Amino acid sequence: MTYKQYYVFLIALTVFLASPVFANGETVRFDAENKLYRPEGWRQWVFIGAQVTPNDMNGGQAYLPEFHYVYIDPVSFEQWKKTGAFRNGATFVKELLSVGSKEGMTGNGYFPGEFIGLEVSHKDTNRFPDNPGGWAFFSYGKPPYGEISADLKGDGELDCGGCHARGAEDWVFTEYYAILNEERP
Repeated sequence: MTYKQYYVFLIALTVFLASPVFANGETVRFDAENKLYRPEGWRQWVFIGAQVTPNDMNGGQAYLPEFHYVYIDPVSFEQWKKTGAFRNGATFVKELLSVGSKEGMTGNGYFPGEFIGLEVSHKDTNRFPDNPGGWAFFSYGKPPYGEISADLKGDGELDCGGCHARGAEDWVFTEYYAILNEERP
């Protein structure tokens, strides 16, 4: 094993051990009404990428004018690396941040501002058999984030499924995440 492989192994092991995995193998918890508790420790999950859609690049009217930091639970990331598919139980967390400053020490650009929201997508064809692909979408509002959320079911305010239906694979925008494409089997 090379030094680089050993280093990557140690990081992966640390992330896995730091992430809560419940007795049933899930990395998230639901209540009796299928409301999802806000995931724990998502910043220790696998960070797969960030997007930014600023207003000034979209005629002042970006649909989602913010940064998105996206994480996948480590169990699902390992499954993705082996199969190139998202397992039943796959969970993504998306942190939303305002677009902050446009000037920095290193030059002009877009820099993240304040945290403004937290959203989760979770695939479970058994729990959500009527949802396309078994995907359910949850929102925890603005900081301080709510503790629990019901499936949004395209509630009009946040029609997550309407956009995710356009994702490249299984309701996921894999085309925007170089890490997923790099780790594809």
